[in-house]
Amino acid sequence: MKLIQNEKKILNDFYTVESLINDLEVLNEFYQKKEISEQEINNHYNKTLDSLEEVEFKMMLNKKEDSMSAILQITAGAGGTESCDWAEMLMRMYLMWAEKNTFKIKELNNQPGDVAGIKTVTLQIDGEYAFGWLKGENGVHRLVRISPFDSNAKRHTSFASVYIYPLVDESIEIIINPSDISWETMRSGGAGGQSVNKLETAVRLRHKPSGIVVENSETRSQLDNKDKAMQLLKSQLYEMEIQKSQEERKKIEDSKKKIEWGSQIRNYVLHPYKIVKDIRTSIERTDVENVLNGDLNEFLKSYLLRD
Repeated sequence: MKLIQNEKKILNDFYTVESLINDLEVLNEFYQKKEISEQEINNHYNKTLDSLEEVEFKMMLNKKEDSMSAILQITAGAGGTESCDWAEMLMRMYLMWAEKNTFKIKELNNQPGDVAGIKTVTLQIDGEYAFGWLKGENGVHRLVRISPFDSNAKRHTSFASVYIYPLVDESIEIIINPSDISWETMRSGGAGGQSVNKLETAVRLRHKPSGIVVENSETRSQLDNKDKAMQLLKSQLYEMEIQKSQEERKKIEDSKKKIEWGSQIRNYVLHPYKIVKDIRTSIERTDVENVLNGDLNEFLKSYLLRD
């Protein structure tokens, strides 16, 4: 049923564009006869072009995993408070992007920094083509700014890594040997006084063959958190198989081995000038505030078009 619904959506998008093009041809005849204004036909032309480009873009997201929900993990690099604050800024950027594009968000795990920001966070982003949109964000993101934590107002460089993988659903069958995994329980982080923090409801799963470690503290139920951790493990294993078959996994992991200088995919510079530049596509933006407020589609599309 899910496959049929996706096919119907593609067909409906196609018929919409086809109808707009037919209408444009009719309007052009009226325009030649001076029966409508140039503004009217230009408005319809722009609407048709936008719809056509949207269909072309969606047709690029034709892999099975592209239509799945996305798991987004942000981890602060070396640099203590600076990097933790930058990781939280990145989290806010992706949250605002998701809200602007009508995606739903769940926070699965959050480890706050010692002073400010976050050490690591795991988010689930649900919606049409969530993973397809975000799959190019894997890698290290670099920030240059005047530090708000430095009394001497010196310029600092901070790094954080972003890791995206698809959330597998019931259509994907992945078998895991129970002897290959081990469990730990712990108290959830966050404000005190809540039962979620008094009990060891948070879980940590270790998968020995792959070395994957999954932490989840989404709910107050340890059993539910274990179920979710298993789903996240299966999702990562599935993503590894995808990347292995495409021989891209090594490139992603190599770029993330060290969250530091020279390994970044995108630079965000706030001082001495303002610019955001994607290293892979050379797309540049000087409206840094808009980018950090979630205006990312130009970067996301340019990466997918490059591939």
